Amino acid sequence: MAADPKAVAKAFTDWYYAAFAANRASLAGVYRDISMLSFEGTDHVGTSAIVAKLQSLAFQQIQFKVLSLDAQPSNPQLGSILICVTGQLIPEGENKPLFFSQTFQLIPEGGSFWVYNDVFRLNYG
Repeated sequence: MAADPKAVAKAFTDWYYAAFAANRASLAGVYRDISMLSFEGTDHVGTSAIVAKLQSLAFQQIQFKVLSLDAQPSNPQLGSILICVTGQLIPEGENKPLFFSQTFQLIPEGGSFWVYNDVFRLNYG
């Protein structure tokens, strides 16, 4: 039986943003050598490059608030899931939240999921 995309999306994003805030290096386990991150228009491929990019961000502490979370099955044969998130983030030293959007493509593996695609953008208005 296929996993419920909305339940997976909620569990994954709760974990992901908590892990990001606590220790970005801990995110390495959800990426693979073929994973891709597009961060503000710059592409990074593979676990090492992705984690290096996330760890290079100037702030040490951050808070996330998810405002919307949508999920759909993206390949019925694979059981992959597409997740689209919008939210706010507040890096340390800032008092005004920044809006962001992030899209994940999750691939099932051994009872869990890993991130094949990750697209992150700040939303300026």
